[in-house]
Amino acid sequence: MPIWMEKFAPIAILLVVVAIVIARLPKVEGLDHSDAFRRRRVMNWLPLGLTYAFLYMGRYNIKVSQHAFGDIDFAGSPLMTNQDFSLIFAAGVWVYGCSFLVNGPLTDRLGGKFSILMGAGGSSVMNLFMGLATWSVLNDGPGAQAIGENLTVLFCVLYGLNMYFQSFGAVAIVKANAPWFHVRERGVFGAIFGILISLGVYFAFDWGYMIISNFDLEMVFLIPTILLAIFWCIDLAIVKNTPGEAGLTDFHTGDASAGDDGERLPVLDVFKMMFRNPVIVTIACVEFCSGFLRQAIMQWFRSYAKQTDVALGLKDSFVYENWGMLLCCAGIMGGVFAGLLSDRVFQSRRGPVAGILYGGMLIGSIVMVFTYQTPFLPWLVVIMSMFVIGVHGMLSGTASMDFGGTKNVGVAVGIIDGFVYAGTGVMSLAYYFILPNDADKAVAADPSNWVSWPVSMIPISILGLVLALKLWNAKPKPKG
Repeated sequence: MPIWMEKFAPIAILLVVVAIVIARLPKVEGLDHSDAFRRRRVMNWLPLGLTYAFLYMGRYNIKVSQHAFGDIDFAGSPLMTNQDFSLIFAAGVWVYGCSFLVNGPLTDRLGGKFSILMGAGGSSVMNLFMGLATWSVLNDGPGAQAIGENLTVLFCVLYGLNMYFQSFGAVAIVKANAPWFHVRERGVFGAIFGILISLGVYFAFDWGYMIISNFDLEMVFLIPTILLAIFWCIDLAIVKNTPGEAGLTDFHTGDASAGDDGERLPVLDVFKMMFRNPVIVTIACVEFCSGFLRQAIMQWFRSYAKQTDVALGLKDSFVYENWGMLLCCAGIMGGVFAGLLSDRVFQSRRGPVAGILYGGMLIGSIVMVFTYQTPFLPWLVVIMSMFVIGVHGMLSGTASMDFGGTKNVGVAVGIIDGFVYAGTGVMSLAYYFILPNDADKAVAADPSNWVSWPVSMIPISILGLVLALKLWNAKPKPKG
């Protein structure tokens, strides 16, 4: 059996189990969706979701390529250091975080289909350029010397542009699916959203590392280019913004804008309305914390394990070798747990689930301070990933629909997802200063020099928990 099939088998089994569990849940009382509607809804979110997952592959390939670039000697120095990667990643996430000012309103006016096409098409082109730049450096192609000398600056620009187009992805998938899901069944959609995020992480990391192991480095950018171009065509042919566009009947979704048939407000008025909504602002602040914590784990565990391998031997661990697969499984379980608990136990309230998961993150962060130099660490970060991906799917994927409303969900999810990546940007800049510089291999190889990595997660976890508890009783109120 090919290695990729062996790694994907646990994910496939888990997805089958999840599908059976969700299919056997009692139908939500009062929602009489026909079988034809349910089939068409799957046809709508599945290509959208897979496009979103492959956007992740074209987003985190910069992390996958980091150490391959770092192992390349260019003029006596590594082609990419920890600090170089931090700057590139920070440039991308700050662009992503600010893009909601433009892309949220665009999505509300032009629809989720427009945005997923913009995201997939633009990211495909930017990955093509990064792939060509990498090929040129490695093969002494046109401008190889200049590209090598200025790789960090060039990738800051290209990755920043890539992340501008990437920012359409989350806005698009939530906007396009909001008219297809009632508030009382959106917990299940939150589970689906968490699964899609998790599949994206798997594609990005495990497929990405397999690409680097079997092909030239530039292919880690060029293969996502091809996949995104293919799904651009599929989305163009299949995705519809509303049930009405698909020849079905639109229905009252029960969210904050349901029943609002008035004219669309000017963009500035929508932003003012959102920022005056204490629930939206609190969700955004919780997700700021999620952005910091999620990427602190996803982006830095393997770097820590590789650079301290002589002292700790974590590079030979099962978790290190199967990082993407385990993150995927953890994310699926976190998303499904959060979604089902929200709809079936807490009457479609999202705050209680976020509070429970943040409690787990806080405990995990404290334990991590005392275990980051032990073999227990790899499994601990997998468990913590389950908590934080569950929160992210529940708030960015579901609560943004509920409290932004179908009409203005583009702005709402843009604000919330913008705060996610603002948190990631703060993490990247903070780690630029507090993590060891691997240009000095001896410093980076000493685990005690990495203590700021787990310690930094504790105050952010406390803040996220306090804010999540403020959402405990929050529910959307339809216009009519």
